[in-house]
Amino acid sequence: MTEKHATSGRNAAKQRSERAVHQLVQQITQHPGEFEPYYELATALVDLNSYAQAEELLMKALGLFAAQPDAVERLHYGLGNVYYAAQDYPKAIAQFDQLNAQLKGAGYLMIAQSHMANGDHKRALAFALTALATQPQDPATLQVVAENLLALGEMTQAAQYYDQLLALNDQNGAANFDRGLVAMVQGEPYADYFAKAQRLDPDYYQKGQQRLRDIEKFMDEQRKKKE
Repeated sequence: MTEKHATSGRNAAKQRSERAVHQLVQQITQHPGEFEPYYELATALVDLNSYAQAEELLMKALGLFAAQPDAVERLHYGLGNVYYAAQDYPKAIAQFDQLNAQLKGAGYLMIAQSHMANGDHKRALAFALTALATQPQDPATLQVVAENLLALGEMTQAAQYYDQLLALNDQNGAANFDRGLVAMVQGEPYADYFAKAQRLDPDYYQKGQQRLRDIEKFMDEQRKKKE
């Protein structure tokens, strides 16, 4: 994708979000007793990087719908997503930690991703595994578990979770690339994983080249020590 096309795509996405904001404001005006438009409007504001407005909207909605447990649950989840998008991970975790059974698995996954973004892979893994217990076939959860195992150097376990993920969706470019890294470290065939990753997700493949070089350098050093 050229820079011109990328810019055009971003502008189109911005225009869609702006139209959604306008429509949702109208919907809230016409149906003030429904909480869903507040949640959806906050999501559209996040897409526009209007985090303060999204936060203010959801805080207002939490007051308006305080007597509706399902609404409160969803709005806390939405507020957690606002803080996560704004990279305020402690506040995000505090919101996700309040969730009950309905969104508990999704909340644990977001807590895991928040810790992961902070570089705390051990804590991220613990929450990701907890999320996985409630949603064992969820591809996003499997990927977060595998990514944290990879970051912690637990290659055998990482391979198992990447294999589960790819069994559900073998067209995941990022997962193919990371599975290739694991295979490389373990001395297994890896070229097919990288080829597939390059075809499916060229951006992720390109960004991963430094990781690839680091692993190749590490493996060369280990071989030299054994000679």
